[in-house]
Amino acid sequence: MSHSHQYDCGCCTAGAPCAMPKNYHFRQLAAEKYPLLAAAVLFVVSFFFNEIKTVQFALCFSAWVLAGKEVILHAGANLKKGKVLDENFLMAIATIGAFVLGQYPEAAAVMIFYQVGETFQEYASSSARRSIKALLDMRPPFARIQQGGKWHKVNPKKVLPGSLIAVYSGEKIPLDGTVIEGEAYVDTSALTGEPVPRRLCAGRHALGGFICKDGKLIIQVLRPYNESAGAKILQLVEHAASKKAKTENFISRFARWYTPLVVGAALAVALLPPLFLQEAQYKVWLYRALVFLVISCPCALVLSVPLGFFGGIGGMAKNGILVKGGNYVEALSRLGVLATDKTGTLTQGVFEVSSVKTNGLPQEKLLEICALAEHASSHPVAKALLCAWGKELDVSRVSRIQETAGLGISAQVDGQNVLIGKLSFLQSHGVQNVISAPNALYCAINGRLAGSITIEDKLKNGAKQAVFALKKQGLTQIVMLTGDNFLSAQKTAQETGLDSFYAELLPADKVRLVEKLKEALPPQKTLAFAGDGINDAPVLARADVGIAMGALGSDAAVEAADVVLMSDEPIKIPQAVACARFTLHVVRQNIWIALGIKTVILLLGLTGHANLWEAVFADVGVSVAAVLNSFRPLKYKPRV
Repeated sequence: MSHSHQYDCGCCTAGAPCAMPKNYHFRQLAAEKYPLLAAAVLFVVSFFFNEIKTVQFALCFSAWVLAGKEVILHAGANLKKGKVLDENFLMAIATIGAFVLGQYPEAAAVMIFYQVGETFQEYASSSARRSIKALLDMRPPFARIQQGGKWHKVNPKKVLPGSLIAVYSGEKIPLDGTVIEGEAYVDTSALTGEPVPRRLCAGRHALGGFICKDGKLIIQVLRPYNESAGAKILQLVEHAASKKAKTENFISRFARWYTPLVVGAALAVALLPPLFLQEAQYKVWLYRALVFLVISCPCALVLSVPLGFFGGIGGMAKNGILVKGGNYVEALSRLGVLATDKTGTLTQGVFEVSSVKTNGLPQEKLLEICALAEHASSHPVAKALLCAWGKELDVSRVSRIQETAGLGISAQVDGQNVLIGKLSFLQSHGVQNVISAPNALYCAINGRLAGSITIEDKLKNGAKQAVFALKKQGLTQIVMLTGDNFLSAQKTAQETGLDSFYAELLPADKVRLVEKLKEALPPQKTLAFAGDGINDAPVLARADVGIAMGALGSDAAVEAADVVLMSDEPIKIPQAVACARFTLHVVRQNIWIALGIKTVILLLGLTGHANLWEAVFADVGVSVAAVLNSFRPLKYKPRV
């Protein structure tokens, strides 16, 4: 549909939830279609003048102009630009030909019913966009900030990090922050797709887009509005439509060569039979050629395929799965291998110190030294050490901190050289007599082993079920790539039922292994990598589909990923695959329905068993059916 419009009120296009009456948009659309209504009236009146051809021609021609003005103008404009062969040209030439043949009512009917179908398509497309926009629209109307001892409502974009904001019951949390005071249940469904409210209290993170269900929260803002979780989701969805899937690109290319081919075939139908068949009449075969042109209009394909992907992206967002484009929906549907990180992806990533073993030092002293050395790191292990220490730190005692990603940290604490990290990290610095233990972090002071700290991590809820569901979906291999030690990785792999695992990997090692796994894939299958850490960004970008655990994942991981799981649940991965496959199923249905019905009517038209009436009903009917079918992914609930 080359001349479609979005019939939204001002508040909808601005991004705010629509406050208009339920049928407002349909009434707005109807008001703009008065010329079509007038054309329909003139068309009906023309049947009373079957015997007076001049009057009937005048009525039908007027109806044709009123109903087809946009089509005619677009065909003329495209003609000036050199774009001759499009659906507007097909409709214009077919109806003009019908007038030449004296088929006045049929000429008007073709344009009227074509525009009726276009009207329903426009309303359907607009409704789909409004549904997704309303679903995802988390833009808060205001932020309540304290000024001069009183709370004032201001634009959320004007609130600076570090400011305190208040959120009352029933209000949206406008920006990301940390709860300073108060307790409340919050509705997280807009971000995570989860219907169960979450309890927030002092010290917990609150994301922009959550809705406070009860109580009052005082929140310290962490980042500006444009970097909040809600704003990022809106940006992702708004840009998603610009990344077309291979199927969409194919349809675009298909339309470019399809229309010239159809026009050439129609000319052949009109000219060749009368040349080679004695009883063939030019008027009969010209009429059949016009029927051929109307049926061949590719509107159903051109519209329904991208709308199907748009519905799929919206439906997945409704389930807390953000996909950055239709191309990634298609790639997910062909998933053959999943590679996944361990910490924060399959496991909770919330570490706890379970035991401390020392080599002569008091346990409390070893913990203090480790906490000092790790205080500047954002790694979950560092947070576990700081939590285990639980006291204030004099960071002036620390200098020369150097972190080696995935291995460990070196620093000077009280003038002593301190190493904290994996067994291989200490050994590479010449530390001897270190015995490997599962989930252990080792500490050396001045080149001598000072002790080890065991840190435990637990599996996420649903990790085992996610692996089982993915295998049931036909994935040939599910492999874990982790920087953790061998024994810890082995334990997680056995608990979840993974096919294989690789441990003690650096970011570059993960990229190398992903490339190796991709080389072994069949041509039509894809590889996805799921991770959450900043060190996962390179491998997320290298995979066919990068999946980031969004709510807890680092900004770098979310930026590099193609799919973001807002609830951080592993079970969302097979749900994403199920949604993607259903979307592709609907898109293929649209293609085959359109081509199948058009082929049947074409054959009937060529043999004289279908006229322009059947042709236009077939074209409009197929288009409307394809559009309605495209809504199904928007409502799809994956069961895995």
